[in-house]
Amino acid sequence: MHTDTERCVRAVRSKDARFDGWFFTAVLTTGIYCRPSCPVVPPKPENMVFHPSAAACQQAGFRACKRCRPDTSPGSPEWNQRADLVARAMRLIADGVVDREGVPGLAGRLGYSTRQVERQLLAELGAGPLALARAQRAQTARLLIETTALPMAQIAFAAGFASIRTFNDTVREVFALPPSELRARAPRRQGASTPGVLSLRLPFRAPLNPDNLLGHLAATAVPGVEEWRDGSYRRTLRLPYGHGIVALTPNPDHIACRLTLSDLRDLTVAISRCRRLLDLDADPVAIDDQLRTDPVLAPLVDKAPGRRVPRTVDEAEFAVRAVLGQQVSTAAARTHAARLVTAHGEPVEDPEGGLTHLFPAPEALAALDPESLAMPRTRRTTFTTLVRRLAEGDLRLGVESDWPQTRAQLLALPGFGPWTVDVIAMRALGDPDAFLPTDLGIRRAARELGLPSTPVALTARAAAWRPWRAYAVQYLWATDSHPINFLPV
Repeated sequence: MHTDTERCVRAVRSKDARFDGWFFTAVLTTGIYCRPSCPVVPPKPENMVFHPSAAACQQAGFRACKRCRPDTSPGSPEWNQRADLVARAMRLIADGVVDREGVPGLAGRLGYSTRQVERQLLAELGAGPLALARAQRAQTARLLIETTALPMAQIAFAAGFASIRTFNDTVREVFALPPSELRARAPRRQGASTPGVLSLRLPFRAPLNPDNLLGHLAATAVPGVEEWRDGSYRRTLRLPYGHGIVALTPNPDHIACRLTLSDLRDLTVAISRCRRLLDLDADPVAIDDQLRTDPVLAPLVDKAPGRRVPRTVDEAEFAVRAVLGQQVSTAAARTHAARLVTAHGEPVEDPEGGLTHLFPAPEALAALDPESLAMPRTRRTTFTTLVRRLAEGDLRLGVESDWPQTRAQLLALPGFGPWTVDVIAMRALGDPDAFLPTDLGIRRAARELGLPSTPVALTARAAAWRPWRAYAVQYLWATDSHPINFLPV
């Protein structure tokens, strides 16, 4: 979008928050870059240039605006609706792969050469993987500086910087302030914070309807791993350097996020996975406008706009749970998963009580005795084949997954039919166009709304909803009174 100057100028003049994260405005006369909705008086059009990322602005020598804080705007929805090289690379960078494995590790996961990855990112985003990762480190550093009392040296390494000097230089360059002054200018927090707990605000593009989003996560929560407590969804997180516990609470203009981490180096990854879990980088206006073109869906969208797709923090975990949920009720699937957690999950300590384990890793599940699984033999074969393929690395489910290729791999597994593959594509892989025409809830909703109820006919009818059929699924599911559609009381 940043190449359409006229459209960008209109968005800046109208201070349209829907475009935050789509592009960034750099002001030539001040050397500052802003988000489109910045509250200051817009500069003259001839003094504005537009960049596709905060990293590109920083590469060009611009500093972040202290008023609108563009580095904290929601991420571009482009990276969650595409499965090409650039989108997959951006999801991996957000997941901290460059900090942990370097650019060669990023390229290796994508199956391309380092040169090809750098060339494509530079062409589309105006910055290479190192610059994009650097911008992310700067944002993490700012978050820790402003919301914690940690020593600066500890913050530097937690944010991913190799040295304190690099940390100081980057913060000065990006924010035009040394770290100590950045902390001094931060708003004072009300009340005493709990030691070891980070309290954050996760922004999103309005509107956001939390009912089906958090309702789904709460209704399907696995005891010991997830719970709904005091208006918050809580769960354990398996992270690269350790583990964490997160509590997510919906608010009108943000999601309140409380994180407890065993290693602060996991902060960036934890935030990225929480945003992905709640689909916070989606563009609900564009999605709902497309679905409203169908006269059958329009009343559903108008009644409760801004529905998101509940996703996952661990793709392998979700695939295992999808198999456990084949042809059984939600309660039965939770019971099966809870047994696995108790027997094979890794114990963790929850300061607030309630959460006890990490969901078992594929390696642990691959080592269990198949005869101990209380399920039909055919589904037992499906389960053991899946966890073995995941443990051996033959099947990789992650933010870097190539959607068509991964679908084909899943369909080749015994016991994997269209429903299982599509629900994994929708909620684990993040495909916004995944569709579930064989799902009983979808077929029941289709009959009640006067839509075709056979899978073939319904798929043909749903062609008008593309590329947002996964969101249409949420609106169709919401016509039922199932607990997944409501926030717990």
